[in-house]
Amino acid sequence: MSNSTSNGTALVTGASTGIGAIYADRLAKRGFNLILVARDAGRLQALADRLTFETGRAIKVLPADLGNGGDLAKVEAVLREDPSITMLVNNAGVASVAPLLNANIDRMQDMIALNITALTRLTYAVAPALVARGAGTIINIASVVGLAPELLNGVYGATKAYVIAFSQSLQHELADKGVRIQAVLPGATATDLWERAGMHHRNLPEGIVMAPAAMVDAALTGLDHGEIVTIPPLQDGDDWTHYEAARRVLSQRFGHSEPAPRYLAEFTAAA
Repeated sequence: MSNSTSNGTALVTGASTGIGAIYADRLAKRGFNLILVARDAGRLQALADRLTFETGRAIKVLPADLGNGGDLAKVEAVLREDPSITMLVNNAGVASVAPLLNANIDRMQDMIALNITALTRLTYAVAPALVARGAGTIINIASVVGLAPELLNGVYGATKAYVIAFSQSLQHELADKGVRIQAVLPGATATDLWERAGMHHRNLPEGIVMAPAAMVDAALTGLDHGEIVTIPPLQDGDDWTHYEAARRVLSQRFGHSEPAPRYLAEFTAAA
């Protein structure tokens, strides 16, 4: 199959399975060439072969462990130097369901390295090139636990809260430079992330687990609609609109040189 038109190249991390593999499938069918990044070279190549056959897109595989500094640097170099890249999908990540104080600290550090450090470095690698071209898209896969850190492991929730805040800051700084930013907040999704985190998704209530294809299709619809934050399982979009509006109002109330009166009264009494 041949397809000569292209929307440029999308680099997708964590592309060998789950959400990343679905993004690869959908973006290839939307006319993107692909660079697929993950640790499992065999799975990447099998996916690339299938999508090339089905769509005719040019697809490269880039096996890399983004928790490894050398591998991460190789992907950063591609993002800086390949002028065809028009989209970055920061999907690679790990999770944990372990209670905070029962979790292995080394695994928590590895989670921070992948979910935060790698995502940030890849974004910093590609953003200047997209700004220079005046166009491009960065999609960061966060999670609803970034808004509800009580639900799972606290470090995992904190890494995803970072992704949300980082994405909103990117939007603030880059929107007028032609670069689109989207943070996607999946809820429970039927991928192997859960099993690697310590609990299979089949142990969750069936009614809360979304199929990865449904999640990605909803996220891409949100992108088409111009959303900055897309929450596929949130049924009433006005809930987010009101939440974000309240946050913005609150953020305008922090600029005071004196503490609030409720603190001054106690300070005066103590003095």
